[in-house]
Amino acid sequence: MATLQPGDKAPDFTAKDQNGKDVSLSDYKGKSVILYFYPKDDTPGCTAESCDFRDNYQSLLSQGFDVIGVSVDDEKSHKKFESKYSLPFTLIADTDHGIVEAYDVWKEKNMYGKKYMGTARTTFVINGDGVIDHVIDKVDTKASSQQVLELIK
Repeated sequence: MATLQPGDKAPDFTAKDQNGKDVSLSDYKGKSVILYFYPKDDTPGCTAESCDFRDNYQSLLSQGFDVIGVSVDDEKSHKKFESKYSLPFTLIADTDHGIVEAYDVWKEKNMYGKKYMGTARTTFVINGDGVIDHVIDKVDTKASSQQVLELIK
């Protein structure tokens, strides 16, 4: 599959959020969305990234953005993560890997010489028409919201 680029239509999806509710990207038609993919709930980098979006959530909302986090963790894990860090946005449980594969962020990784498959930390900025405006594949976990805001100036 080709890597998604700015100008591409964002693949629609429907999956469960941390509350067991079905959420679709098409539910956000007419709104800009920051769709961020992260490897695992409650790990240092993913926590820093999610908390940065939390800390800047009101600012992002005021600029017309909604925030959706996606990982392959299940709803229960997402609920715990949301509660522990008071995350105010939707977390999607992609347990069947359908979304990470549609967005081409399910990649071979290498840690300490061991190869495995996992989610490549990536952020997509999607406009109200469902088209990808920006792709951030070198995410700064401590300033992820700032990276998005820099792009839209």
